[in-house]
Amino acid sequence: MDYRLTVLLPKTDFPMKAELPQREPRWIEVWEKEKVYSTLLEKRKNCPKFVLHDGPPFANGTAHMGSGLNKILKDIVLKSKNMFGFQCPYMPGWDCHGLPIEHKVMSENPSLASDPLTLRKKCKEYAGRWIEIQKEQFRRLGMLGAWDDPYITMNPRYEADELRLFAELVEKKLVYRGLRPVFWSIGCRTALAEAEIEYQKKEDLAIYVEFPIVDDQCKKSGLPPGTAFLAWTTTPWTLPANLALAVSPNLSYELRQVGEKLFIISSNLVESIPGFTHSTPILSFPSGHSLEGFHYNHPLLPRQGRVYTADFVSGETGSGVVHIAPGHGMEDYQLGMLHGLDIYSPVDDEGKFTKECGIEKIVGLNVFEANSILCTMLEEKGFLWAKYPYVHDYPFCWRSKTPIIFRSVPQWFIAIEAFKSQTLKEIEAIKWIPPRGENRIKGAVESRKDWCISRQRSWGVPIPVFYKKNGEALLDSKVIRRFADMVEEQGTDLWFRLNSKELIKLLDVAASEELEKGLDTLDVWIDSGSSHYTVLLPRGEYPADLYLEGSDQHRGWFQSSLLLSMASRGKAPYKSVLTHGFVVDLDGKKLSKSSGARDLSEQIKTYGADLLRLWVASEEYAEDVPFSKEIFSRLSDSYRLIRNSLRILLGNLFDFNPLEHSVPEEQLWEIDRYFDLCLTNLVKKAKFFYENYEFSQVYQALVRFCSVELSSFYIDVLKDRLYCDGQNWLSRRSAQTVLHRTFESLVKLLAPVIPFTAEEAWRAFGKTRSIHLELFPEEREQKEADKILHRWGKILDLRDLANRELEKARQQKMIGKNLEAKLILHTTDFNEQDIALLTEVFLVSQLEIIPSDKTEIIVKKASGEKCPRCWKFSLFAQTNEDPEFPHVCQRCLKVLTELSESGKINSQKIQNNKNF
Repeated sequence: MDYRLTVLLPKTDFPMKAELPQREPRWIEVWEKEKVYSTLLEKRKNCPKFVLHDGPPFANGTAHMGSGLNKILKDIVLKSKNMFGFQCPYMPGWDCHGLPIEHKVMSENPSLASDPLTLRKKCKEYAGRWIEIQKEQFRRLGMLGAWDDPYITMNPRYEADELRLFAELVEKKLVYRGLRPVFWSIGCRTALAEAEIEYQKKEDLAIYVEFPIVDDQCKKSGLPPGTAFLAWTTTPWTLPANLALAVSPNLSYELRQVGEKLFIISSNLVESIPGFTHSTPILSFPSGHSLEGFHYNHPLLPRQGRVYTADFVSGETGSGVVHIAPGHGMEDYQLGMLHGLDIYSPVDDEGKFTKECGIEKIVGLNVFEANSILCTMLEEKGFLWAKYPYVHDYPFCWRSKTPIIFRSVPQWFIAIEAFKSQTLKEIEAIKWIPPRGENRIKGAVESRKDWCISRQRSWGVPIPVFYKKNGEALLDSKVIRRFADMVEEQGTDLWFRLNSKELIKLLDVAASEELEKGLDTLDVWIDSGSSHYTVLLPRGEYPADLYLEGSDQHRGWFQSSLLLSMASRGKAPYKSVLTHGFVVDLDGKKLSKSSGARDLSEQIKTYGADLLRLWVASEEYAEDVPFSKEIFSRLSDSYRLIRNSLRILLGNLFDFNPLEHSVPEEQLWEIDRYFDLCLTNLVKKAKFFYENYEFSQVYQALVRFCSVELSSFYIDVLKDRLYCDGQNWLSRRSAQTVLHRTFESLVKLLAPVIPFTAEEAWRAFGKTRSIHLELFPEEREQKEADKILHRWGKILDLRDLANRELEKARQQKMIGKNLEAKLILHTTDFNEQDIALLTEVFLVSQLEIIPSDKTEIIVKKASGEKCPRCWKFSLFAQTNEDPEFPHVCQRCLKVLTELSESGKINSQKIQNNKNF
């Protein structure tokens, strides 16, 4: 007789095969059709608000895995905060102006250099196209947000508000025009921000140059005629701009003779200078102060310079004597400003020497090409002591990939020094995740000089300034505000479309002489850094609760946003900042943009968004995040475990209606009460980890629960009760009551991490509204929880012991399956009242308890015969001669009799159903 028709096996339409790349887009359509995002905002309208402000990605290419990591982390935060009961508006943004886009468009259309309006039009089209592509990529990750109403930095309203912020800074006298060295990109012919440079290895000529002391000074000071300072430099091309030498006030110096030559160098560095091994000391100087005020002759030009002391002179490399070119280095500039030196920089926008350099041979040459010529000239004049190739980290333009130079050119600056100390104090009031972020941004701000905000480009927000013929600038906040009002209607093309006279008339500029409009644009970091002013303030969301970006943004968006907010409002634009690492390969190398593994869309097509999200959740995002096929192979196993757990839960709840079938707390079976406590602990832990942004701990807790507590223990133990007990028996409904709680809790806790799978499972249970409108499960308090945990700790220890003994019995061929066994349990911790419970937990047919001080388990063969329905052994099954259902155990006979009496089964049917 085949009894399988009478067993309540799991039933569900929730498939084991996920097919994520194919299934997920359907749920995006459902969310859009049901307006889940707007419904969620409305549902939480009276709740406290949590604002995560989106750092705008650059609209110049397809999203890569680094972008995916960032957006997934943001969405996990937002979805979890929503489920905590916050209202979480999410407005995505895009950064659109700047050098990378202009450089790309110009490379394809070189003729546009003389046509700024057409160039701007092409740049706008280029950025707009990539915004739409990236938007679809991010939506495909399952992100909910205001995708139809993002903030875009090239939109007129945004540009207008950015200009209004700029007007505020002008009113506070924080904006000035100055001549000082800036990072200058020769390849792109513009000044750069510090965040727009990247360091690469570069080989340069390092040289030791002789600077002979003026003869009169040698006589006055008692130095031998011909004495020279020996200076070391890795930028020979800056020598034409040399105006001074610097020595350290903290180092001792010596006059040393090498052959017929006499040099002043640092005592600390004698051994490291080529050719000085056998030099002879003549005089010593206790510190650089003894040398201050000496005059020397320039080795290449007919002029003299002077020696000054400076703390930045190092005793670790070189000679302890530094050549100073105030127009080509920040420390040189500061020393020059202190002593009234000219800010002299005879180099043009293309990085070529102008006639002002005074050396005919190098006029018109690129500065790097001039290095060898200058060395030859020094050699001919007898002032080149040594030269050798020197490999060092050198700043390069992030876009043109060409080495930058430090060059003094009139630029616009924000006076960071005016509010730096206030900013450093504010940093301490912000929560940094991980905490080391605080030291990182502190260091960046402490070393930050005044911010060069002007760019010599067309694709950007223009600086609304006019210049007199003598170069004097007219920067008026009232004019800027009037221009901003017009920009809001017409966009910033207005500045490029109209000539100077038309703009002056339109903006009502008071002018007593002819003026010319400026052609510089604002640094793109002003664009994105203004978003707190242009987005958060108008929406009443300032300051944001969280900024979340990659760790490189301590030099970028975190810093530009902080500085602009401090300058305008006197406080930070964020309460907390979370940073993540880069996506790297297994060797720790950052994935290159050209790498196929970096393309986000391709990975979604391969793995599905939920698996990518599980990858993000499983990694320690504060460090660099490894990405490889091997990692995803392991993750696929974890995903299958989670999905199978949801499927098992759904399958065993096919006939459970929580409104009709839920069992009251006091009637739950003991094992169900225990597992309910396990579930409560999971909820507590997961919510704690979500609250503290510890997503890898969320992942580990959920995977462990599915693997250990649920699959390996609870479901394994419950199968007999779920399948073989009567459908409406208290024992079965008790188990289903807890399984239902488990399903609802588990799917809600999974929803922020794998939203598509959670939604699919949620709807498979007959739910009609999105899982993402739900709240996290409440933490249920159980009476005597500690007592229950203590008792079950002993039970589970015994279960482990039982499994070991059962395995030994299997190896000895005493039994096959566990149900063929009877256990003899020697213990004093349990008694006969616990036999039914322990028999169920140990998955055996019979159990006997013998009181004993020594805990021991003995395995024997179970007595009686195997019940053909539940496969348990019993004496009742051996002696059962029931005419309709013979040889079944007592429990199964009761179930079958009930089914027969209710007309739900027929014994003849069971017997003849050979194909079931």
